[in-house]
Amino acid sequence: MITRMKKLTFLVYHKEYESFLDQIRELGVVHIVEKQCGEMDDTLQQFMQKRALYKSMLLNMYGLAEKQPEETVHKDQSADSLVKAYEDLQARIQDLNQQIPAINKDIDQMEVWGDFDWNSVSKLKDAGWYVQFYMCSDKDYNEAWAEDYNAIIVNENGGYIYFVTVTPKPIVDLDIEPLRLPSLGLSELNRKKTATEEALVQANAELRDFCKANYRTLEYCNLHLEGDIDLLKVKLNSEQMAEGAVVLLEGWIPEDQEAEVKKLLDDSGVYYEIRKATREDNAPIKLKNNGFVRMYEVLTKMYGMPDYAEFDPTPILAPFFSLFFAFCMGDAGYGLVLIILGFILKRKLSKSLKGMMNLVITLGIFTAVFGAVLGTFFGVSLFDLELPENLKQFMVVGKIGETTYDKQMLLALIIGVVHISIAMTVKAVGQTVRFGFKESLSAWCWLLLVVGFVCTGGLSFFKVISEDVSTWAFIVIGGVSAIGIYLLNNIHRNVFVNIGAGVWDTYNMATGLMGDVLSYIRLYALGLAGGMLGGVFNQLAFMVNDAAGPAIGWLFCGLILVFGHSLNIAMSCLSAFVHPLRLTFVEYFKNSAYDGKGEAYKPFSVVKK
Repeated sequence: MITRMKKLTFLVYHKEYESFLDQIRELGVVHIVEKQCGEMDDTLQQFMQKRALYKSMLLNMYGLAEKQPEETVHKDQSADSLVKAYEDLQARIQDLNQQIPAINKDIDQMEVWGDFDWNSVSKLKDAGWYVQFYMCSDKDYNEAWAEDYNAIIVNENGGYIYFVTVTPKPIVDLDIEPLRLPSLGLSELNRKKTATEEALVQANAELRDFCKANYRTLEYCNLHLEGDIDLLKVKLNSEQMAEGAVVLLEGWIPEDQEAEVKKLLDDSGVYYEIRKATREDNAPIKLKNNGFVRMYEVLTKMYGMPDYAEFDPTPILAPFFSLFFAFCMGDAGYGLVLIILGFILKRKLSKSLKGMMNLVITLGIFTAVFGAVLGTFFGVSLFDLELPENLKQFMVVGKIGETTYDKQMLLALIIGVVHISIAMTVKAVGQTVRFGFKESLSAWCWLLLVVGFVCTGGLSFFKVISEDVSTWAFIVIGGVSAIGIYLLNNIHRNVFVNIGAGVWDTYNMATGLMGDVLSYIRLYALGLAGGMLGGVFNQLAFMVNDAAGPAIGWLFCGLILVFGHSLNIAMSCLSAFVHPLRLTFVEYFKNSAYDGKGEAYKPFSVVKK
């Protein structure tokens, strides 16, 4: 449900404004109304840029720290010094990474000449002999160069000849240009490469140790920066009045925390006004649900918070998403695996992720129970085992009577009809609350038409009511619904316009509802696919066992079972999360007219680690 909010407006004397903000911040329950528009303040812009830098750096540091940062916080270090040290280490690593390809290039260039000492070449030059290095193709090499320039062939490789000339003075009349070789010999280059690689390894180790040691410190600095940004935003959203003598500020507070806010304001002596939020107000949204529903609030927030005038969809989302997930998994054994995995990870993961493990455990329980109803346990059909008949009667397995329709497929369609009917009920109630009953007649009549026809058709199919009764029921329900759909869909418009709008709505509803209901067959299809794949892995494993013999056969059988079912669980979990989410976000939210454009409640408070 959505917590009721109250609008708070207060005037503060400008000299007391800073201290008053500190009190409000310490209280931590007031959501400040943001009014600023236009260009951002320079200071705030700098803070925002710093925050973006810190967040990017924290993300990189967490990976470099191998996701195991030290918990120590060095409060004496500043964020600027950490950023500079981090950037210096990164620059050093980048420089070393650039040096290695250059050294490799020099090594490749010198390998054809072999390992020689450049000092010897310098000594020859001092003695009046110039040594020059050349390269040319085989066909361009002239044998006369050996006599004219004392050319000495050093190497022949890939159709090229590498040679040196030793002359009393530099050669200027040769058709080819002399090469410019690296200033270090081959052995020196190899030593330089080894030293550079070792320096790179050391630099990476220093960066890793730095990230492990300082990740929490930068995280702490980032939290304080977030607090400074919040404080600056509050100041920018304040409105100066009476030539700056007083400051006007507006905010929202939950109804259940009104007493402590009033006490603070009364003690501070500021002028304030408090009023209830109306449905037209853009009040922030604070969800308040029980422990079970609270686990699913993360799914609601993924789509968008409800408007203040809307209903919180989480209480309906929670049971249906669990049911959809269990249907898609479709295996009681896989549900037990999720329960065990949830309890194991709950002990090892951080506090922020423990709540997610509670959700995994809950979904595992739903999967275990519903998987038993579907009659599947690790790909084995429970219905085919020798179980008591009083247990098998609870299993939804096989065909409907003598038809070719599967019971599980019909169950998926029934769940879809119920889900969409609830969505249409929420839409009708929501429009009535927001706009009044007269303005929501069309929604109520569509609900009557759909639910009435479905219920009447179901009762007639199972012979609860006679054919004559069902015929008259269809006529009455259709007639009453037609009045609201075609004549009273908007009481402020011309009746002929209403008829045209009703026809258009009928087309959209007829095509849309049919497609929406059929979308729920994916629950049956995914559950069936997962069960069949699990059965295939079972057959494959025991075929290998029979073929390989008792000793090696059981080993390979176990490996295939573990690998196959692990793979199947992973794929089933992915599809069991995505497709129920789609059914919720598309089919349910569309038919319930859920907008999801509300603003989350974010109180102005002291940032704590």
